[in-house]
Amino acid sequence: MLQHIQIHNLVIVHELALDLQTGLTALTGETGAGKSILVDALGLALGGKADKGMIRNGSDQAEINAVFDVSQHPSARDWLQHQALDSDGECILRRVLARHGRSRAFINGRPVPQALLSELGSLLVSIHGQHEHQTLMRASNQRMLLDAWADHDPLVQAMKDSYRAYRAANQQFQELQQQSRERNQRLDYLQFQIDELERLDLQETELERLEARQKRLAHAEELGRELGNLVQTLFEDEQAAQPVLARACVQLETLSRLDEHLLPAGELLESARIQLEEAVSLLRDQAACIEYDPALLAEIDTRLGSIHELARKHQVSADRLPELLEQLKKEKNDLDNADQILASLGQKLMELDKHCRATARKLSRSRTRAARKLAETITASMQELGMQGGVFDVSITPVEEEEPGAHGMDNICFMVSANPGQPLAPLASTASGGELSRISLAIQVATTRFSELPTLIFDEVDSGIGGATAETVGRLLRQLGKTSQVLCVTHLPQVASQAHQQLRVSKQTDGKSTQTTIEALDEHQRVEEIARMLGGARITEQTLAHAREMIG
Repeated sequence: MLQHIQIHNLVIVHELALDLQTGLTALTGETGAGKSILVDALGLALGGKADKGMIRNGSDQAEINAVFDVSQHPSARDWLQHQALDSDGECILRRVLARHGRSRAFINGRPVPQALLSELGSLLVSIHGQHEHQTLMRASNQRMLLDAWADHDPLVQAMKDSYRAYRAANQQFQELQQQSRERNQRLDYLQFQIDELERLDLQETELERLEARQKRLAHAEELGRELGNLVQTLFEDEQAAQPVLARACVQLETLSRLDEHLLPAGELLESARIQLEEAVSLLRDQAACIEYDPALLAEIDTRLGSIHELARKHQVSADRLPELLEQLKKEKNDLDNADQILASLGQKLMELDKHCRATARKLSRSRTRAARKLAETITASMQELGMQGGVFDVSITPVEEEEPGAHGMDNICFMVSANPGQPLAPLASTASGGELSRISLAIQVATTRFSELPTLIFDEVDSGIGGATAETVGRLLRQLGKTSQVLCVTHLPQVASQAHQQLRVSKQTDGKSTQTTIEALDEHQRVEEIARMLGGARITEQTLAHAREMIG
């Protein structure tokens, strides 16, 4: 609900700070005092279109701050959290109009685009009258009100789920159809690639084995020569390591007879001699195995060249070519089975479309039944509100595409004929601000238990009415005030007297400048204000008594 509003340099308001309460609040005052200034200011705070002409003369900018408590309003709370603008159940809207520059908007101290402010505003307040910010004019809100009236929540959710499933399947079907049109060309190309890789027939560890063997063949001559030199150095030369080591072993064995402490050294030398001879034996065996085969080397080079050339062509590493072959085979298999998959999905799509249309028709039939009852209820309220002979209707027409959407296949439009003989016309095009406000009031009263909007504002709701009708308007507004915060700009005592609290709008001038103020009235002041509304400039004891009676 709206807790506080502060206005600075807007039109004829210099400074204004006002605390607001729950229930029905009436704004009253002399004609021309500027009773609608609070509504205009709030409209700006809620993202309405800014006009530099609204800035007070002599000021460079105007500013409006509105503080809302959204702790009990989940839709607004969720919206703020989604936008990362939440502030512990409090919501502060700020709008700044600049004479030289663009207007600025803020939510909880953070700058936001005007469109975002307007989006949040539609969740907080509904303004009824000749103003831009009128949520009941929106077709989506009219549809939601009708569905809420009919307790359609399960059916509406079923419609959304059904449409979502159909849309997902349809998207998959369209993609497969597109792939099917390109399939033959893709199949030919895949078969060419598969044939190429199958001809290569690269085995799992073949690449590693080929590269190792290529290395040995390419360096066979060098390996043979160096191994021969090494064997000669270790074993065959006159000063080779093995003969030298053997003589050392014999000599040390002789010396160890003289000194037994030399025995360990002798054992180590003997072990070294044995290991050296074994190493030479291994080197001779390896030298004997060296291949000198230029033809085999050329064959291996050719094979490796083919492997790496195909890897470059497919832009993969050579060792991944077998894996690529399996991927291409799988894709070809999927495309070979595409007709069967497409046919199966087409059948599923037909079933989903059938279910979606059946759900939409069920929703349409229920909406049609609910629309008649809602129209009867609101038409009856219009008679009480001074629009005798007026008619309210809910038009339900198929969407142009004749295909269900997430909300069904109906266009919902509230239609009104405010006077006998007038044709029904969309609520959004109703000309009279007073009639529009009273029709909106009738709709709000009929659907109040379904509305999530915490604050309702009615401007010009009593235009052109009086007597018993005015009393009915006041009674209905007070009834609304039991479940919502209601602000009503009125000049009728029958309406103001039924408010839970009353604000008086006054205008003062010193001949050079004009200023509007708004004050909350206590019990005594309220009696005087109602008496003024009853009797005009001359207030008698009888008028005051009548005022007390009305308030009581």
